[in-house]
Amino acid sequence: LNPGVTAYIAKSPPSAKPIFERLRRLFHKACPAIEERLKWSCPSFEYKGMVGGFAGFKAHAAFGFWRQDVLPDPEGLFKTRGAFGNKLTDVSQLPAVGIILQYIRRAVQLNEKGAPARFRGKPKPAMKVPPYFMTAVRKNKKALATFEAFSPSAKREYVEWIVDAKQGETR
Repeated sequence: LNPGVTAYIAKSPPSAKPIFERLRRLFHKACPAIEERLKWSCPSFEYKGMVGGFAGFKAHAAFGFWRQDVLPDPEGLFKTRGAFGNKLTDVSQLPAVGIILQYIRRAVQLNEKGAPARFRGKPKPAMKVPPYFMTAVRKNKKALATFEAFSPSAKREYVEWIVDAKQGETR
C-alpha cells in the first residue's frame, strides 16, 4: 500500500474515509497486481496504465475510471464525464460491491487489451498570428523575445486575447 494514499485517506473528511477505504479494498480485490499512486494529488490505481481513482472535497467524495468514455456501462452509473457517483457523502451511496468489482475488472481488461486512448476533444487548428500583431511585436526586441519564448498554448492565449479585441485601438 502506498503511504501517500494512506495519508490522503487519513486526512480526508470523516464522511469520505469509509468511501475511500472501501474503494481502495475493492481496487486491490479486483486486481491484486494493481499499484497505488498519487496523481494530481489524488489517489489513483494503475495496472498497465491508469485504471481509476478517487478524490475528496470539503463536503463530498467522488471516484471514476480513467477510460470511462470507452468503458461499458451496463448499470448506467456514469452520470458525468470523468467521475460517477457525483458528490458522494456516505458509503451507502456507492454502488453494490459486485458492481464496483465488475467495473474495475472491465477497466483493467481495457488496459490489458490496449483499448483505445481516452477521448480527447478535437485538436485546435493551427494558430494564425495576424500580420499586424507580428509587425507590432517585432518593433520591440524584448517583446519579440518574450513572445517567442512562450509555450504554444501561451502564444495562442495571448494572440486570441489580442484578436478578440473589438476595436483597433484596443488591439
